[in-house]
Amino acid sequence: MPRTTNNVAAHRRRKKYMLAARGYFGNRSKTYRVARQTVERAMAFSFAHRKLKKRQFRSLWITRINAACRMNDMSYSRFINGLHKSNIEINRKTLAHLAWHDASAFARLVEIAKNA
Repeated sequence: MPRTTNNVAAHRRRKKYMLAARGYFGNRSKTYRVARQTVERAMAFSFAHRKLKKRQFRSLWITRINAACRMNDMSYSRFINGLHKSNIEINRKTLAHLAWHDASAFARLVEIAKNA
């Protein structure tokens, strides 16, 4: 029986990795084996960092909210607790945006939280 190589599929599979490795330095973009290893490592990092980015942004928002609360003589935890008691449901991203760009609106929210 003659030997078959399935060249078309093999070439397509290798080409996918080589296209993904464009712009890498040295052999990382030239040779298939190194390119495949580098691309797979990069994909693993990008998967992990998509999850990590969400954590880091939430941490940043909480830091900004806390700083704005302290300027209005209140702690972050008491502020969030006061908002929950007042049935105000604003996510931390929006609260951080208010604290950063509209201090007067944030101060009104702090007053509502204090009264709750």
